[in-house]
Amino acid sequence: MDAQHFEATYLIETPLDPAHVAEVLAGEQSCGTFTRVEGETDALRERARAMVESIEELESVAAPSLPNGWLERRASAGKPLAGPFRRARIRVRFPVANVGANLPTLAATVSGNLFDLGEVTGLRLESLHLPAEYRTRFDMPRQGIAGTRALTGVQGRPLIGTIVKPNVGLSAEETGALAARLCAAGVDFIKDDEVCADPVHAPLQERVRAVMRAVRAHQDRTGKHVMVAFNVTDETDAMRRHADLVQAEGGSCVMASLNWCGYSAVQTLRRHTPLALHGHRNGYGALSRHPLLGFSFQAWQTLWRLAGVDHMHVHGLQGKFSQTDDEVVESAHDTLAPLALGLDDAVMPAVSNGQWAGTVPLTWERLRSTDLLFMSGGGILAHPDGPAAGVASIQQAWEAVAAGTPLDHFARHAPELQRALGFFGAKA
Repeated sequence: MDAQHFEATYLIETPLDPAHVAEVLAGEQSCGTFTRVEGETDALRERARAMVESIEELESVAAPSLPNGWLERRASAGKPLAGPFRRARIRVRFPVANVGANLPTLAATVSGNLFDLGEVTGLRLESLHLPAEYRTRFDMPRQGIAGTRALTGVQGRPLIGTIVKPNVGLSAEETGALAARLCAAGVDFIKDDEVCADPVHAPLQERVRAVMRAVRAHQDRTGKHVMVAFNVTDETDAMRRHADLVQAEGGSCVMASLNWCGYSAVQTLRRHTPLALHGHRNGYGALSRHPLLGFSFQAWQTLWRLAGVDHMHVHGLQGKFSQTDDEVVESAHDTLAPLALGLDDAVMPAVSNGQWAGTVPLTWERLRSTDLLFMSGGGILAHPDGPAAGVASIQQAWEAVAAGTPLDHFARHAPELQRALGFFGAKA
């Protein structure tokens, strides 16, 4: 890959020759359409056409993975295309000059109408790679891993975080009181749930002020700043106002539901505020869960990191969602890797969903990194001895893995961990 091009890799399934489909894809997403048109000169094609770099044919299958009206129309016209349905991995090179530093158009170029192509019965964007100079034309994280650690004062271990529960229903003052309890319990990070943004029962303006009173009071007593990711998901101007309020109240982080705000709104928010930007992935399953459709995490997170997020949700090991542990591990490694050689633009993975002290050893074994947000809702708030014991149990679990000691051995001298293993372990 040279400095004038970026590359995307796709998994395709088709009843046609994969080489032909690869050329269709490259033409469709650059200067071509289904037929050569007036003005599409050889010189223009040389300058602007995407080029197929490689084709790796994989196994074939007997039946199509996805329905396809184009194939149905061909069959009705007496031109059926039966199986086998051939799968291939194709790598395509795109000219940087076709896109420029335009994130929505970059996303449209590497995906766009491709998922609707009649020639395919499955298509997935697997990876996206950019040259370093092109990557730097987009937004970088403002805080990233180092800034998040500096703001919270946490070094040498994961940040231990939790989520406001109940998800919705608490008033602003009740949320502030819960935040005070969680700060006292010893958490490093608190975040809103993705479904709680600006509800009638707890308007965001009131909630920010109530929560930050608790955070400032705790900081005055202890010197520790607890980072709170306030959910500012909204229309663009409102998100900027919300971020200004959080900053004015002494906060250090805001959260946005990336898929529903959109690239442009998140870029605008990033450029408006120095606060850490916590990127929530809710809705990603709709884009990824079918193995022959949508986005793999590497490509999806690459696009969002170009919007300048500082944290990225990756789900959790042995969690409550559908992702395999291998997917979670690969996703965390993706966020910790630079997007291009020589750059320092890693973002902090948020390991979340179904996490508690008992999932710490596997998290360490598989990730081998402490640069993460270890997010635990029920594992803290549902601990039988209260949230402080829940936080302590997770801290003790990380101390155990750092010492290379099995949890059950470490727990003999760690009562909070012992209680967590007995309580949550029985439910596993």
